[in-house]
Amino acid sequence: QCEALTMVCVKVIGNHNGITMAGSHGHFELNVFKPLIIHNILQSIHIMADSSRSFAKYCISGLKADKKRIKELLDNSLMLVTALAPQIGYDNASRIAKKALKNKTKLKDEAIKSGLINEKDYDKIVNPKKMIYPS
Repeated sequence: QCEALTMVCVKVIGNHNGITMAGSHGHFELNVFKPLIIHNILQSIHIMADSSRSFAKYCISGLKADKKRIKELLDNSLMLVTALAPQIGYDNASRIAKKALKNKTKLKDEAIKSGLINEKDYDKIVNPKKMIYPS
């Protein structure tokens, strides 16, 4: 289903390019390419509607997020170290991330073990909810 939807997107992009080129060939108020423009617009609408329904029915319907697994992946993400860099410096943050990767430990554990930050400050600074919004 994903590949089919991607093919539809590629076709719609092609149709859009055709519409753009056809629109640029109009002279004064007469554009002999109007049939092409109309055809491409209607075809794009039709195939997007059909593919969206199919994708929803056969791919999305019934999907549920595994919240426990998502939290586990988030808590173990080494990318969270970027929040520490302004506080402890880039080089120290990098060392902590590398140690966590090498030792297969949590970033939080390695950061606290380094002595550069305590648990309270870590929890205050490394907050993914705050990291996804503009500051």
